[in-house]
Amino acid sequence: MKRIEQYISAIRPVDTARDGEIQAHLDNLTKPPGSLGRLEETVARYIRASTAFPPRLRKKAIYIMAGDHGVCAEGVSAFPAEVTPQMVLNFLRGGAAINVLARHTGCETVVVDMGVNYDFDKTPGLVNLKVAKGTKNIAKEAAMTEKELEQAVFAGIGLAEEAAKNGVDIIGTGDMGIGNTTPSTALYAALLGLNPEEITGPGTGLDAAGVKRKTEVLKRVLALHAPFASPLDALRKVGGLEIAGITGLIFGAAKHNIPVVVDGFISMAAAITAIRSAPPVHQRVFFAHLSAERGHRRICEEVGVKPILDLDMRLGEGTGAALAIGIVEASVKIYNEMATFGSAGVSTAL
Repeated sequence: MKRIEQYISAIRPVDTARDGEIQAHLDNLTKPPGSLGRLEETVARYIRASTAFPPRLRKKAIYIMAGDHGVCAEGVSAFPAEVTPQMVLNFLRGGAAINVLARHTGCETVVVDMGVNYDFDKTPGLVNLKVAKGTKNIAKEAAMTEKELEQAVFAGIGLAEEAAKNGVDIIGTGDMGIGNTTPSTALYAALLGLNPEEITGPGTGLDAAGVKRKTEVLKRVLALHAPFASPLDALRKVGGLEIAGITGLIFGAAKHNIPVVVDGFISMAAAITAIRSAPPVHQRVFFAHLSAERGHRRICEEVGVKPILDLDMRLGEGTGAALAIGIVEASVKIYNEMATFGSAGVSTAL
């Protein structure tokens, strides 16, 4: 983990030197001061995170990280693990919800195999960064080795560095992995000290008995792997390869001043891991939406986060990120395109 720690030590806090100038411009737009509410807050955060002044938002990319989970053997999902590769192929064909919403908001989608238990061969459009064919069963052993963790995190970092070279202005995170609400919930419990009974939900659609079984599995997982020496240690022991990839993607984006819009329940587990490992990361992260997955509201309250949207969604894939990127882009357009009182010849308040 030392290599990861060395990399993230170079992530610096955002520069707030222009805050007064940013606020003055917002207050000079043809509207009552503060009347666009969180849109004004959003663009100010975006400028700080991106360092582009005036703000620029042209190239948008959503990274859909896919991986399988050995803990599915414990009956924690309503869907079979075979759905993970099936959905990856659906993403590549452009038929999933994320494809529709990404097209709607003008985002490129990048589908990444971080650890799917399937041989895709040379599938056009798929970025193959496979670390292993899924994690191990966290109810019995650690999800991954230190070497696998490092490989997965640096795979995500590499994608962010490539995005920086290609002029990507904003990154969205997405996920695919049957069973991945279980490692995500384990991470929240490990990092935030929350009780699994408070935050364990149905995931893909478990009934009440299934949720109870999943909760008991999570209790065993946490008892087996505690204590956790660090957020990265928790990620290695109870996380997922796609979650580790997203964590690395967030690290790399933060280091290169690319704002990141984090999707819902799964992606936020990666974001909290990244933030707890390198606190300045938080200043470059936007939380897309309040997931309908049980426990997400409690988790958001615990870390003081108010997501951009609340649409009762719980799909994952990056769907919330795609929609929220549209809101961030709207805030940038308000800043750049709205007339000022002087340019419009409109009288200011008395």
